[in-house]
Amino acid sequence: MTSCTNTVGNSGEGSHDFARVRRIVKTDEFSSVFRLRPAQKTAHFVLYTRQNDLPHARLGVVVAKRFAPRAATRNTIKRVTRELFRTSNLAPLDCVVRLSKAVNSKAGPATTAQLKAELRVELTRLFASQQARKAP
Repeated sequence: MTSCTNTVGNSGEGSHDFARVRRIVKTDEFSSVFRLRPAQKTAHFVLYTRQNDLPHARLGVVVAKRFAPRAATRNTIKRVTRELFRTSNLAPLDCVVRLSKAVNSKAGPATTAQLKAELRVELTRLFASQQARKAP
């Protein structure tokens, strides 16, 4: 039996998948969101948003190597961001989360429980700010 969670026609409504339709993948889609002013900032992240005409929100994540030099750190940031995005109930928005400040260096461990907890707090705050703006 095959799963249909990643099919093109599936909007992912009501589930916790991260299907392609929920992702911002094209350069011009990222650019159209970046053209707008940041919606929210935290110590390490900037959130850009733009209304979309879809029945669901979409997410793009930008984690530059200069701010997170280790691949394990970058992957952790993306994973935590996607997890919190999936569980938040956002209006139809295109959201781009960009890491804007270094989270660690090559000297220490790639990820720690403390780092993950701090990232969760900041990202939860970003997505909560957009839930408050949700249209009735």
